[in-house]
Amino acid sequence: MTSIGALGENYQKFNPRAYLQNNYMPPRADFSSEDCAVPWKMRCLAEAFATGEIRGRTLIDIGSGPTIYQLLSACDHFEEIILTDYLEVNRQVLRRWLHEDPGGFDWSPYFKHACSLEGKGEHWKEKAQKLREKVKRVLPIDIHQAQPLGPSTLLEPADALVSAFCLEASSPDLESFQRALANVTTLLKPGGHFLMIGALEESYYLAGEAKLQVVPVTEADVKETLVRSGYRICQFRAYIMPPSLKIGVDDVRGIFFVNAQKQECQ
Repeated sequence: MTSIGALGENYQKFNPRAYLQNNYMPPRADFSSEDCAVPWKMRCLAEAFATGEIRGRTLIDIGSGPTIYQLLSACDHFEEIILTDYLEVNRQVLRRWLHEDPGGFDWSPYFKHACSLEGKGEHWKEKAQKLREKVKRVLPIDIHQAQPLGPSTLLEPADALVSAFCLEASSPDLESFQRALANVTTLLKPGGHFLMIGALEESYYLAGEAKLQVVPVTEADVKETLVRSGYRICQFRAYIMPPSLKIGVDDVRGIFFVNAQKQECQ
């Protein structure tokens, strides 16, 4: 069994460009089909934020990776957004996007799709600028520590958390996944919402030369772990990966989306 330390070492081989190519370009990011994986994820997020129930001062994105799509529908609902990732290489990708450096990944189709989903008549460039203005910090994080952002980072508990493909992809076994979720829950205030997207029954994925182990969680595993960590599950949705999107970069069987609320009394 791979240890947390060994998994962390293997992540040093992570190639953000390859990861984005594998997961955030066609065929998985085909915006002409609402049944495609990426549009499905974005619709789940847009509909959750559209309720108006998930809002406040601060949103923390747990394990952002090199991606920002998970935050596009959050823009109007929070004063500040904090990005986090374990890898400096991913934090560099995020900073380059924030600084509008040329040569980075083209997120414009994602912004256009988010604007279409939300139906507010907002121009995608305005949304992109808004997100850049809302992102206040890009911080290192280690979800396997009791204080995931470190003892020196003085943050009030967030009003909401978002996390996409982090906890199961950074945990060598179910027990580590459960502890990691408990750790990041300390960053959320009681009554706050945790929107999490993740892989169902996946054991590995590729990111360039890196072949990264994933704990293959089931729907029942995710639900049980959330309840054990003091959440009420408001919504759980599952997506089955169609054969046309099984392109040899992982063995994922599906994707889950969950909206869970941290209970007032733990």
